[in-house]
Amino acid sequence: MGLAIGLVGLPNVGKSTTFNALTKAQNAEAANYPFCTIEPNKAVVPVPDKRLDALAKIVNPERIQYSTLDFVDIAGLVKGASKGEGLGNKFLSNIRETEVILHIVRCFEDENIVHTEGSIDPIRDIEIIETELILADVEALGNRMDRLKKQARVDKSAAGLMEEAEQLAEFLADGNLARNYPNVESEEFIQLNQELRLLTSKEIMYGANVDEDGIAEDNSFVTLVKEHAAAQNCEVVKLCAKFEEELVGMDDDEANDFLEEMGIEESGLAQIIHKGFDKLGLMSYFTAGVKEVRAWTVRQNSTAPKAAAVIHNDFEKGFIRAEVIAYDDYIECGGDNGAKDAGKMRLEGKEYIVQDGDVMHFRFNV
Repeated sequence: MGLAIGLVGLPNVGKSTTFNALTKAQNAEAANYPFCTIEPNKAVVPVPDKRLDALAKIVNPERIQYSTLDFVDIAGLVKGASKGEGLGNKFLSNIRETEVILHIVRCFEDENIVHTEGSIDPIRDIEIIETELILADVEALGNRMDRLKKQARVDKSAAGLMEEAEQLAEFLADGNLARNYPNVESEEFIQLNQELRLLTSKEIMYGANVDEDGIAEDNSFVTLVKEHAAAQNCEVVKLCAKFEEELVGMDDDEANDFLEEMGIEESGLAQIIHKGFDKLGLMSYFTAGVKEVRAWTVRQNSTAPKAAAVIHNDFEKGFIRAEVIAYDDYIECGGDNGAKDAGKMRLEGKEYIVQDGDVMHFRFNV
């Protein structure tokens, strides 16, 4: 599944509605009953980037290609998911294959939409989900510790790993997320996490799903979610899933006018995409030509040859150098020729660390 963001939460909190809006396609069934989503819906979502539009105005290309993100809509979890309740084991395995968790939390009251717990309490809902994730990690860690005990009898190196596993198990048992573990940078923890893909070690964003009355100002539910997120060192994005669905059918100008009327600079979904892109450790560099203006997705701190490989492996194998123009310089100088004339184009070698927004052209020889 690769670098994907998984949408999780209790049933009927707005996950599938949010997913529908994210993908701009009604391909995740949104229904008013638990477990309407069983197989995880997957979609590739373009990353909004106004810089591409600015580049296109200069170059006038035939097409524009945005960076993309993978989103997975995972069916609603319930109490006991770690023990298989509500198809929980299957859903937990789907979460394990993602890199970032987007936890949708219901922050509105509506008597027409049932809540599996019978009332609206976002912190209780968050704790239900996170408890199930912790319990799943405790079980996985326990199984690994059983094997380590046997290994430690003949392999001294396993003893250190066993000691770390015991400390981590105790930390999780106290209701803590693995991402907040004090020794998260230790070699032993990194090894355990690589082996087990701990659910609670993943980056988490909370999506506070409000009604239209809660868009402009935070209601009491959103305030509670933000306090909880701050304690967990996580971010919160407030959105109204119903409102975001309405935006889907509008053209860009109409959507921008709508957002302005609501006093919002950027939609909740756009914030989710941008924050998710960053939490996955990704960024974009650009190529600009008459055929296309395109954003290429690379990991942050990538070297020029690694960035070139995203276009084609031969670009990395035969890399000579990269022609680089910073985005702001490209716009200010009106394109390639203006940037060259102003001395803003640089020739960079194999050690160059690509910066977000660089406009690049690669020289190579295979």
